[in-house]
Amino acid sequence: MELYNYFRSSASYRVRIALSLKKLPYDYKVVHLVNNGGEQNSTSYSSLNPMKQVPTLVDNNFSITQSLVILEYLDEAYPEIKLFPYNLQDRIRVKEFCEIINSGIQPLQNLKTTQMLDSIFNASSSQKNQWMQEWLSHGFRALESFMSKHSKTYTFGNSISAADCFLLPQIFAAKRFNFNTDNYPNVTRVYNSLSAVKEVQLAHPEKQPDFK
Repeated sequence: MELYNYFRSSASYRVRIALSLKKLPYDYKVVHLVNNGGEQNSTSYSSLNPMKQVPTLVDNNFSITQSLVILEYLDEAYPEIKLFPYNLQDRIRVKEFCEIINSGIQPLQNLKTTQMLDSIFNASSSQKNQWMQEWLSHGFRALESFMSKHSKTYTFGNSISAADCFLLPQIFAAKRFNFNTDNYPNVTRVYNSLSAVKEVQLAHPEKQPDFK
């Protein structure tokens, strides 16, 4: 199994957490999103991932893009440790939480968005910061509302799920933009619980071979 990823990418981080929780070994393939104009734009990588994004998982010559789809694949192909609940309504709730982050928060603060704020809109540092703070506040209010109803030790109940694989990288990304997550008590509580889990620690960006 091979994972094409970048240490700081929150989507890559999600998949690393999932692989670590499932105790699945893999070859770490670096796709640096900044060096040389972004290695994701190379012909060799874009043939693997036409969206020129990370991560891409290759398992027995079967390549998969998009982090949520990768987690679903891993749960079906390697079901011994489940990330999505068996119960239909619980499973849908976990996916709902993942999508709040996947569609509603992360795309508004990812590298491509920040680059376009520079190149197209000539945004100043203060304007970019205002953009980030506004969208992160909007998103984290939704996360906190969800977790006030469903979280216990972890985001959805007392078992680690795909929701946690999405939550932790989003908190990491938010902190990079100096967003104060302490204002969200359920988010903070679950963050502390997850941070104590060894398998989760191993997936942290600073533990990766391309960390600088």
